[in-house]
Amino acid sequence: MVRLGQNFLADPNLLDAIVRDSGVGSGDVVLEVGAGEGVLSERLAARVKHLHTVEIDRGLEAALAPIAALPNVTLHWGDAVKIDFAAFDPEPNAMVANLPYSVATPVVMKTIAELPTLETWTVMVQLEIAERLRAAPGNKTYGAPSAVAQLACEVELVRKVDPAVFKPRPRVDSAILRLRRIGPGADQATRDLVRAAFAHRRKTLARSLEIAGLRGVPQPRAAARAGLAELGLPEDARAERLSPAQFAALSAILQRAD
Repeated sequence: MVRLGQNFLADPNLLDAIVRDSGVGSGDVVLEVGAGEGVLSERLAARVKHLHTVEIDRGLEAALAPIAALPNVTLHWGDAVKIDFAAFDPEPNAMVANLPYSVATPVVMKTIAELPTLETWTVMVQLEIAERLRAAPGNKTYGAPSAVAQLACEVELVRKVDPAVFKPRPRVDSAILRLRRIGPGADQATRDLVRAAFAHRRKTLARSLEIAGLRGVPQPRAAARAGLAELGLPEDARAERLSPAQFAALSAILQRAD
């Protein structure tokens, strides 16, 4: 049965490969979101110092009881989009998960922002999400998640995954995605700018900011045009033209002008 949008991995070879791809070992504290029936949790717990695993579906309580009883495992019941990851002790330094596809993007964004201790992510996601998170400027799939993720991380598609390895078989293609942290990532002002810039992607960035609004910037259209010009970019540039670094630079200009 698919529970709350999650398809369970059924291929032991792929489960082993995910753990190998992650590179985690005896010194690592790992975060897993979407424990499911515990098949990946079991492999991770046998390998790492501590495992924090999160599951929202209490209907899986019996299946997860053996995992929860392990001395190096903390099972957290709750919604990963709302849970306070910063309260997890010990602090995780790696994330390894078969992410429920319905929350994959918000969970990745949330962990980047709220868990500065995380150094790597090795996650199973829908192929479309993987392509979006690693998309380059100018690509039709490049958007707010791409820019925000890439300000903090290098993003790499490790491998595509055959739908046949899941039970039940999903109607979408999947992929294993790896992220490596390269910096602290976007601050709140930059995240707000990126979201507003892509809110109306057929319009110019400046016009999109005017429509969406930008907290702390009273005349966002004029400020954005001036900021783009300062960066040597066309004043009528659309959001998809800006690299993650250019978004950060534009945000700094707008904050300076505030």
